[in-house]
Amino acid sequence: MKNKTFIIAEAGVNHNGSLEMALQLIDAAVAAGADAVKFQTFRAERLVTETAKKAAYQIKNSGSDESQFEMLKKMELSLDDHRELFAYARGKNIIFMSTPFDEESADMLDDLGLEVFKVGSGEITNKPLLQHIARKSKPMIISTGMSYLGEVAKAVQWIEEARKDAGEVAISSNDRFFSPLVLLHCVTNYPAFPEEVNLLAMRTMREAFHLPVGYSDHTMGIEISIAAASMGAVVVEKHLTISHDMAGPDHKASLEPREFSSLVSAIRNIEMALGDGFKKPSKSELDTRKIARRSLVASKDIGAQEQLTTETIAIKRPGIGIQPEFREMVIGMKAKRPIKADAIIEWKDLGYLNESD
Repeated sequence: MKNKTFIIAEAGVNHNGSLEMALQLIDAAVAAGADAVKFQTFRAERLVTETAKKAAYQIKNSGSDESQFEMLKKMELSLDDHRELFAYARGKNIIFMSTPFDEESADMLDDLGLEVFKVGSGEITNKPLLQHIARKSKPMIISTGMSYLGEVAKAVQWIEEARKDAGEVAISSNDRFFSPLVLLHCVTNYPAFPEEVNLLAMRTMREAFHLPVGYSDHTMGIEISIAAASMGAVVVEKHLTISHDMAGPDHKASLEPREFSSLVSAIRNIEMALGDGFKKPSKSELDTRKIARRSLVASKDIGAQEQLTTETIAIKRPGIGIQPEFREMVIGMKAKRPIKADAIIEWKDLGYLNESD
């Protein structure tokens, strides 16, 4: 990703089934500077049984007076909704993404021209869906919440097998994302607790699979996402909401627009701060380097042919003369011309350079 963290604003189901609110979330993602805005594509009938209970965090955040099926049914987006959102995002120059939860939804997104597929943590063991998406030969981002390393290994293997049959991945022409497969470390709890995050698992997966690794963040605030970026996360995904106070399962663990802007700004600053790894003075240090470092200086008037001693040499700023490391070499040499007290000693004062040098 050209050494730039790919930042996904996870709108998810924070539109609460409203197309107007979904459009507002795209605007907020654009204003914050995100690279992509992501929704979720599903049909409740294909995703969950009608009697399935809500997860504990869903009950906490949105109550227990409805089933998971009833909750999800209200948050579906239609094909026409997807078309409008896709076109709107393209017009705003932000990548539209959505997580499909079934093969039909994946096909619909592919037909719309989706550039990058995101697969949620709950589908890490769903071999048929993973391979169905992989055969589309488009970049994939896979969340790995709730998973053991061995389960991630199986998912990677399934994707690689399917892609061998389908052919080479057609990398997005959009220069903000061009990696064929990215794994996201994740803790599937809303909110996730910092003590359970285990960011070092990113390094474990990177070393195990030799794939780019990022982080999908469900903690409160922006600190953990910033830490992940500083540790080399190539993708950072974070939920975005219009307001924490809205009804719904994910709003409380999401960032409001101003908070998301702060996250993007912080990550971009970290990218600049990481630099290229070469230890060298920065451009702004070059002048200070001369001022803050020291030179050999005459501690008193030194006459021509007078031998320099520890008593006649001091070490003072600025650092534009003979460097202090050469003091022992200079002691015992004779001045080739008079040197006034507090004057910086130069090599030509000792006859080692021409006056023009």
